Amino acid sequence: MTNGTHYARKRFGQNFLHDHSVIANILANLQIKSDEHWVEIGPGQGALTAPLLDKNITLDVVELDRDLVGLLRTKFKDKPNLTIHSADALKFEFAKLAKPDEKLHIVGNLPYNISTPLLFHLLDNAGSIAAMYFMLQKEVVDRICAVPGSKKYGRLSVMMQYHCTAECLFDVYPESFDPAPKVMSAIIKLIPHPTPPVLVNDKAVFKQLVTQAFSQRRKTLRNSLKTLVSEKGFVSLGIDPNARAETISLLDFANLSNALSDDER
Repeated sequence: MTNGTHYARKRFGQNFLHDHSVIANILANLQIKSDEHWVEIGPGQGALTAPLLDKNITLDVVELDRDLVGLLRTKFKDKPNLTIHSADALKFEFAKLAKPDEKLHIVGNLPYNISTPLLFHLLDNAGSIAAMYFMLQKEVVDRICAVPGSKKYGRLSVMMQYHCTAECLFDVYPESFDPAPKVMSAIIKLIPHPTPPVLVNDKAVFKQLVTQAFSQRRKTLRNSLKTLVSEKGFVSLGIDPNARAETISLLDFANLSNALSDDER
């Protein structure tokens, strides 16, 4: 930091949003109601924090960079509805912020280098979350929203769609950031399912099955899952053992997982 200016740090994956039209578009999509409890991950220099605070909400922000924490504390020192947490979002216990009978709304420009593990960490807190709105690398958004049969459909698609409904809201161009990233970004809306869309008896088995199925995408299910599922097992569920993982629906993965967990009992 020099003369009050904070320079983006590569090790934190920082790209600061400065395009006011994008900020306005994000705010329009958030559909904020007064008295809601919001959490912003990676507030940066407060470009989105400031208009959020004007919405009569309770706001917690989680920031890893201590220099930015100092900047935010100075910038928003007169805002009683703001709590700043100097913490690593990957280790932060988001559920503890929610009061009894309260659900959190989460927003953030997630660093690209930790976006996927951070999404899975947040899913562990999904019972306390009403909705999530994130700026992510467009490729990641496309993978989350992908349907069976597309090249972008994979482990991330299956696991995220098991936990949430996913919707790409709009794309964001590199020049909207400082420094400009080398890739396109997009805003995604994720709503945790009150009840999962498919029945999964054992989530650990489900996760293992999906991970193994996509670990070698070019292989058929017969080969990629040969240590877990027999030929007879595929046939009994009406699943072609010669199919590849990218063609299998969420329901098919759930059925395979449940058959596997039943066999282990």
